Amino acid sequence: MMEFGEYQVMARVEQEHWWYVGMRCIADAWLRQLPASPTPRRILDAGCGTGGNLQWLSHYGTPIGFDFSPVALTAAHHYAYPLCRASIESIPIADASVDLVTSFEVIYHRGVTDDVAALRECARVLVPGGFLLIRVPAFEWLRGHHDDRVHGQRRYTSNQLHHMLTSAGLVAHKMSYVNSLLLPIALWQRWRERTGSTAEADSDLVMPTPLINAVGRLALGCEAVGLSVGMRWPVGVSLLCIAQRPQRAD
Repeated sequence: MMEFGEYQVMARVEQEHWWYVGMRCIADAWLRQLPASPTPRRILDAGCGTGGNLQWLSHYGTPIGFDFSPVALTAAHHYAYPLCRASIESIPIADASVDLVTSFEVIYHRGVTDDVAALRECARVLVPGGFLLIRVPAFEWLRGHHDDRVHGQRRYTSNQLHHMLTSAGLVAHKMSYVNSLLLPIALWQRWRERTGSTAEADSDLVMPTPLINAVGRLALGCEAVGLSVGMRWPVGVSLLCIAQRPQRAD
């Protein structure tokens, strides 16, 4: 779970803020390339937060969600999708019951005691051949005040995430750092925090000015175009991966 105020901010801005809109655009670049499904995909948003991604995921199938925070779930009910309160380390649905699991900024939380166990749970609920789309914060040297406010315990490299997915029985097909073009701004922000020249109380998710919001959307939109044509970004603020539960052996 995060600080109460962060959920309040998230619920207000997640449909308009450049980061949320841009990250959905980036995820779209890979979701659109999944093999066609003869029936609507059953989708589980593992750690759905305040629910904004459920509406977006409905373009790819039938989504359901869970979160551990009652505050987040209260806001998520606004979107009228099936929800429950649960931990990603103990997902309360049957084995092999969903076609796609999404998990965005969840396993890094300090409330998740075993991130590999969380990935095993995601693998368990996937049908053979089902996909996991996961995004996590990247690089410990990018840790900042925002990590403290959202109770972030870990940040990852591509090698670490790849090893974890393999340990959980999943096959990583595509992996890339994202939020890469704006990395210099993130580094500047972290430098300001460490030199004490910015207030720790300010949330990273407050709605920026229209100009900054447009620039952020444009930057992440450009990254999405690159991902859609096979580019991989070598460094970034976040790390995105699409992995698959192997098919049953014949």
